[in-house]
Amino acid sequence: MNNLKTIYLAGGCFWGTEHYLKMINGVMDTCTGFANGNGENPSYKEVYTDTTGFAETVRVVYDPSVLSLRFLIELYFKAIDPLSLNKQGEDEGTRYRTGIYYSDEADLPVIKEVFGQVQESLGAPLAVEVEPLRNFYSAEEYHQDYLDKNPQGYCHLPAALFQYAKAANAKK
Repeated sequence: MNNLKTIYLAGGCFWGTEHYLKMINGVMDTCTGFANGNGENPSYKEVYTDTTGFAETVRVVYDPSVLSLRFLIELYFKAIDPLSLNKQGEDEGTRYRTGIYYSDEADLPVIKEVFGQVQESLGAPLAVEVEPLRNFYSAEEYHQDYLDKNPQGYCHLPAALFQYAKAANAKK
């Protein structure tokens, strides 16, 4: 368990993004929060104003011996509209922007390679930030594992995507 890695993924509303990511074999822990904004320890209410610069983000702790970063990023791209700027599903605003925030510079070549492959396949520039993580603050407790606590809660992702995540072969 000492060789776990962490990546931060912003995919629109973090309730569904977290629920999707934690179903992937090899994801050991997730935490909803706010990344790469201005200020310290913002509340959801503050971030919701779209004035803080924070993005709703999921901290993903994964076991690279089970789940490669490449496959994790490929699965992330299946859960977002990478061409949509500041909008995923019905959610709009800079807090819903998409982004891959890394804390290990060694992850950047893999991230850029997958990013480039997706961009080439779509034939258009992606609206997904790829940046070093500047800051991350956990969201309030009621946002953690939200869809487990509220199975009928709002989610912009289709239910079929959750089944896809469960079935994904992480040994790719």
